[in-house]
Formats: sequence, C-alpha cells, structure tokens
Amino acid sequence: MTAIEYTAQPGTPVHDYIAENREKLRRVLGERGALLLRGFEVGGVDGFDGVVQAFSGSRPLSYAERSSPRSTIKGQVYTSTDYPADEEIFLHNENSYQAVWPHTLYFYCIEPAHTRGATPLADIREVYRAIDPAVREEFVRRGGWQVVRNFHADFGVPWQEAFGTGDPAAVEEYCRGKGITAEWRADGGLRTTTVRAAVHTHPGSGEEVWFNHATFWHVTSLAPEVQEGLREIFPDEDLPTNTYFGDGGRIPDETVAHLRAAYRSATTRFDWQRDDVLIVDNMLAAHGREPFTGPRKIAVAMAEPSRPPAA
Repeated sequence: MTAIEYTAQPGTPVHDYIAENREKLRRVLGERGALLLRGFEVGGVDGFDGVVQAFSGSRPLSYAERSSPRSTIKGQVYTSTDYPADEEIFLHNENSYQAVWPHTLYFYCIEPAHTRGATPLADIREVYRAIDPAVREEFVRRGGWQVVRNFHADFGVPWQEAFGTGDPAAVEEYCRGKGITAEWRADGGLRTTTVRAAVHTHPGSGEEVWFNHATFWHVTSLAPEVQEGLREIFPDEDLPTNTYFGDGGRIPDETVAHLRAAYRSATTRFDWQRDDVLIVDNMLAAHGREPFTGPRKIAVAMAEPSRPPAA
C-alpha cells in the first residue's frame, strides 16, 4: 500500500486544505487506506490535534487498554511506541485486540530520523488475499484468535498502566464489559484472555480484511534473542503475550511464519519529512516501525471508534 500524497504550496494551512477538500480526502482514504499530507503548515502538536478534529469531526480518543509504552505529548496526542530505536515493530492494526478500536489513525512527524525509521504500511485486503485460504478458514472455524496477556510485577507494561487504574475491581468491571476473562495470580499479577474475530468486514466497502493481532503478538514474531530470553524466564503459558486459535489451540509456528510473509509481501514504505501528516484507515492498512538512528519523534492520535456490526 502506498499512501496517496498531497503536497502543498509553501505556507498552505493544513486545516484550510482539509476543510476545502474533506469529502474528497475521506473518499480517497476509504478507497486507498492512507493519505500523506506533505509541506503544509500544521502548527505543531496543537495544530495536529486540530487536524484530527477537522478530518474526523471529533476530538482524539484516549489510549485505553494499553499494550505498549507511550508518553502523552498533550491531551490525547501521544508519542509512537517508546521501544528502543534498534527494534522493529511488526505490522499491526491499532487496538484490533479490543472490543472497540479506532477506525482512523493520525501520525505527525515532529522530528524525522537520521536513517530509516519509516512507518511501513500494508494493505490488509492484500494480506487477506495472500494468506492460504485453508489458513483463513481454520481461524474462522476455530473461533477466530485468542490473546493471553500476563502482567508480571516489574516486567513490561503493568496492569495498572494498561487499564488506567490501580483498583482490581475496576479492572474486573472493565473486562466484563469488553469480553475479557481476568484471572488474578497468587503473586499479584494478572492474566487476561481475549477472543476476537480474525476476519472482519470493512464497514465502508464491505471487503473482507485480515484485522487482528494474531501475528504481531505471537511469540515467534519476536526477535530470536528476545524469544529465547523470555522463554528462559517464563513457561509459555506465562509469557507476557502470546496468541492462539480462538478455541485455545496452539497456532503452528509455520502458520505464523506464513502470516508474517503475507504482511511483508503487501508492505510499502516512505521516508518521513518534518511536518508530514499521515492519515490511515485502520481497517484497511496495518502499520509498523523500522529501526532507526537519530532523534525521530512521531506523534500519534486516534479517532472514530469502531466495533463489529453485531456488537
């Protein structure tokens, strides 16, 4: 997937451009999956917040049920995932493990990397078509996919940060409302189990899309040295995250390798420039992050909550 680029005349205010062209831009986003607005006058983080309101017609969403470390820049504008610069972040659809997810994502380049650091994109319609039909059918037949998250004390994102509260009763109430099974461990940790659909229907086009975190969170998608280190510390059932078929059965490693290849085959990239704004249809495009050198600061915002039609 290549983001459709719109390049401005120097000094063109991005909010004016969106206001004048919103209907066309939204139509193109729903067809192509990603828009790159380049060369516009954005106005910093405050202006970026205004981009979300101009395009989506609403304020950005808060980052709930967190799965990765982020820092708040201002309001509901966050840093992209705060992982070390030498680590790749594999392709995924934002919050596809949740009962409600953002339909539209926004990225703003405050400071580009010196080298690499792209936000690669993959058309998940193409990913769906690249997956062996027998693999797709098995996920559907076995109830979708399942993620098990283990929140360990002093390791990874703590449950208090993930759920935005230190009250176990509030966590349990949240989980009941979102179809999540919560189990408190003897050591004070928390295990959650969530089952979601692997294949969704895009609400605009009606196309089938491969919308899930089954590949992203599978232990074999980690770098080999990270896999080895985690498995030295934890048995598989206690790994910080791992994925299964919806019925709880193990997903074969070769199946996950096939899924990773499907994402890779559909991936394109571009190099960030300062003040770039990238708008992504989260149900058409998966995104990731390349390793990088240099400062690289990308702001992220989310908007337009979406859920399965039956929910």
